[in-house]
Amino acid sequence: MNKITFKFFITLLFMGIGTMSYAQTNLFEHPEFATLTKDHKTIAIVPFKTQVLLRPKQMKEISAEKLAEMEKNEGFAIQQSLFTWFLQRKKRGKFQLEVQDPSKTNAILSKNNIADLSLLTPEELAKLLEVDAVISGRFETDKPMSDGASLALGILVGFYGTTNSATINMNVNNAEDGVLLWNYNKRVAGGLGSSTDTLINTLMRKASRRMAYTQ
Repeated sequence: MNKITFKFFITLLFMGIGTMSYAQTNLFEHPEFATLTKDHKTIAIVPFKTQVLLRPKQMKEISAEKLAEMEKNEGFAIQQSLFTWFLQRKKRGKFQLEVQDPSKTNAILSKNNIADLSLLTPEELAKLLEVDAVISGRFETDKPMSDGASLALGILVGFYGTTNSATINMNVNNAEDGVLLWNYNKRVAGGLGSSTDTLINTLMRKASRRMAYTQ
């Protein structure tokens, strides 16, 4: 392989890596978003449906119950992380709506014995929470984001050193009719460092800043 061919190959390789890491983004916004949300005052964020994609060897070292508990806690952590991000935007004057505190959201869900959010329509959920719109979604990662879970899993099944990758699929639904106002699907893989918190913050920042509410 001559020098020119080698340089060309390296260029293509890096272009491919960039595409793999950042190009997998899908964004939908309702064409009448501004009209449908002009009277919105309060939104709520519900716990995300989360899946931690362990390798076969790791799956053998952890019970189904422990994995389910970990994924549930990850869903709560995503909810809190997104809530914190919106508060920061609000403090900077870039977000005007009120965001229901997750502790209140989760208390309402618990008091009504709602463990599976898929059993409710978006409008039923919004009515129960008494908000104008609901943020929900799915999150997949090959590494749990909370420090406690990551440490426990690292000790248990040698979790340290795995490549960071994650996919977030986030929805905003209107309270009045449940219509999908906004959807953001983003995958990030590799090149984000070893900190899971860094990975999550990157995803939340990218997702939130592309929402019309915050523009």
